Amino acid sequence: MFNRDSLFGSRGQQTPPQQQQPPRGSPAQRAPDGRHREAPSYDQGEKSYGNGSMRGPPQQQPPAGRSLQLRPAKSPDNSFTFGNVCAVSAQDIPPSRDGGDVHLLINGAFVLSARPLPSFPRGHISLNDAQRTWMQVALTDVVEAQAYDPFSHGPQSYLGSMDIEVGFAGKKSTETPYDQDELAQAFVNTYRNQIFAPGQQLLMDYRSVPLRFTIRTVELVDISSLKAPAGDAAQRRDPQARGILTPESTTNFSKDARSPIQLKGSTRRPAANSVIRPDFKFEDLGIGGLDKEFSDIFRRAFASRIFPPGLAEKIGIQHVRGILLYGPPGTGKTLIARQIGKMLNAREPKVINGPEVLNKYVGQSEENIRKLFADAEKEQKEKGDESGLHIIIFDELDAVCKQRGSGAGGGTGVGDSVVNQLLSKLDGVDQLNNILLIGMTNRKDMIDEALLRSGRLEVHMEISLPDEAGRQQILKIHTTKMRENGKMASDVDLAELARSTRNFSGAEISGLVRSATSFALQRHIKGGTVAALKDDVAEMQIHMEDFLGALEEVHPLFGVSEEDLGRAVEGGIIHFSPHIDKILKNGRDFVNQIRNGTTPLLSVLLHGPRGSGKTALAARIAMDSEFPFIRLVRPVDMVGMNEIQKIQHLSKTFTDAYKSPCNALVLDNIELMVDWVPVGPRFSSAVLAAIKGMMDNKPPKGRPLLVLATTSERTVLQQLQLNFKAQIAVPNVQTQQELAHIMQESGAFSSTDVQRAIGEIEQTTGSRNINVGVEGVLLGIQTAMQDEDRTGRFAEVISEAIADNSAQ
Repeated sequence: MFNRDSLFGSRGQQTPPQQQQPPRGSPAQRAPDGRHREAPSYDQGEKSYGNGSMRGPPQQQPPAGRSLQLRPAKSPDNSFTFGNVCAVSAQDIPPSRDGGDVHLLINGAFVLSARPLPSFPRGHISLNDAQRTWMQVALTDVVEAQAYDPFSHGPQSYLGSMDIEVGFAGKKSTETPYDQDELAQAFVNTYRNQIFAPGQQLLMDYRSVPLRFTIRTVELVDISSLKAPAGDAAQRRDPQARGILTPESTTNFSKDARSPIQLKGSTRRPAANSVIRPDFKFEDLGIGGLDKEFSDIFRRAFASRIFPPGLAEKIGIQHVRGILLYGPPGTGKTLIARQIGKMLNAREPKVINGPEVLNKYVGQSEENIRKLFADAEKEQKEKGDESGLHIIIFDELDAVCKQRGSGAGGGTGVGDSVVNQLLSKLDGVDQLNNILLIGMTNRKDMIDEALLRSGRLEVHMEISLPDEAGRQQILKIHTTKMRENGKMASDVDLAELARSTRNFSGAEISGLVRSATSFALQRHIKGGTVAALKDDVAEMQIHMEDFLGALEEVHPLFGVSEEDLGRAVEGGIIHFSPHIDKILKNGRDFVNQIRNGTTPLLSVLLHGPRGSGKTALAARIAMDSEFPFIRLVRPVDMVGMNEIQKIQHLSKTFTDAYKSPCNALVLDNIELMVDWVPVGPRFSSAVLAAIKGMMDNKPPKGRPLLVLATTSERTVLQQLQLNFKAQIAVPNVQTQQELAHIMQESGAFSSTDVQRAIGEIEQTTGSRNINVGVEGVLLGIQTAMQDEDRTGRFAEVISEAIADNSAQ
């Protein structure tokens, strides 16, 4: 950055860098067109820094400090066309006392150096093409200009370093690489003492070839801090910052990916091949909750490409040529593909969908694969290590890259040929080192294994469901416009919505916002039709109640089977016995055992008579765990499936359960899943073997699984050797006190009715023992509610149930 010895004399007196003028006639004293001109000398605005003093740039004010309305005009000659100085009339803005340039603030946001000319027409300002592009000003517009003081924002007004993107400005170009040291010297000599900011564009005629420069980032420095030891200078990066270019400023160049320009490095300034834009921010992608994934992608796939090719060769490494993004639908894989071009300082990526590769003509599918790599092959042959990066984004990769020999392609072998062609291009005999293939799929298990090995798609990045912080980021992104335009009410709590959208993917959160917007729109439609809008439609706002309404109709496809679990515990859990409290406590202990990572896989069997409430208790334990993934699997879900389909269904359920930090599966009536029937007896050995294997297979590291199974045939499972790590017995309602508790909890009987019902039951059965499942008791209450004598009817139904259980 700054050389301290060049700024301070032998006595520590500071020498302003602006006063270190090169000899007369040197490149620093010539305009871009080669004509001699005096470099501006700064005689005004003296400022004090520490024990020394520094003279600042000229501070010429328009008359009375007012702003001027100026109309853009064409540049008077090439010195303004290929430069960063604009011409103004000396009658509008007088020159500085030494006749040098002045600084102007244009439209309150852009700073340019202006040169007052007596011959330039009043009320105009010359702006070249690059300046108008940067400021988004047309020749027919009117701009507002006023004087600008570069020291008005504090002492950090000088440029410590700049990241500059360079490319050819027109059709004229050269294949000779540009030495970065020479280019930096020419840049500083041409634009010294001018002010630069991120996003600024400028033109320069360098060796009779027009170049276009784009400022990507700037780093400001406080000159006074240079009296401290080297390296302690205070530095500041700010996207809105601007500073003065001095001979001590460091300029870092990177090539414009759209331009064929070549840069040559040196020992002091290696030619970095930056594939990531210096001013890139992840927020620009509009993707939330993937900060860690993007960081890992950058480290694995892009970090090695930033360094000069020679350095990578010395280390003896090859770049990563393939990334596979996989995960549940709607988590942002395709969105990354659409937005990834924003983060790259490279040519536009080629995007192709998997099914588009296939073609009915023989050999055309393979030809489509070869066309994807043709440009990369040609450039690598011509430029070798200096070749730019070619990125190919392959969506729905599983459509064409299924396991070879699986019959993909309709038995014609086309699928196998496409996979073979892709393998040879990624890591064949003629290796390409200038490509990056990004594949995306929901079914990683279907992709041929040879494509997933190191050297091909070697980086496997799972894009999973966002956590609470990620969901809040996504909600902020999708509500940005409504917040900026005042359409989101102040009662909307995004943090609360993030907590309420557990297991929502990014796509489902987007759908939630659309649903909430529809509720708000509905309030401003007359009569519920779209033909007539109310007069207050311009004042429409989305309130928290709209989002709460949307939560009722938008549900996540992955994660918790809330509807099924809710039906299983409909009416709640009645704590009619201390056994129920003990069962729930044991269940909480098992949940904590999984949550704390103590046990990666735990299987628990809840067994008991039919109707004893096993399913409800298992569902309640699972729901109280609040695990990200909870799934209820019932035999009715597999009605009509053959053995293979049942195994595939169960396998997919267990595979889905491995995608969340904590998972719970409830296997209801597990004996029916293996097709067990008492007549025979018969069962499906294939399904039984599959369930045994999946329950014994430990989940991936960091993805613990709790399996809660229910059965009414414990002895059958013992005979089938289907073992569980823990077992919980669920009893029936046994005593009259337990039955009375359930009757009182229902609210359908008074204390007198309860005593009467129990007395009649004891008189009818001749026993004080009940032994009826809680499900049968609740059904009896519902049946009795339809009779005028509900107490007598309830006693009759329970007495029949007791007799049936005694007969079994």
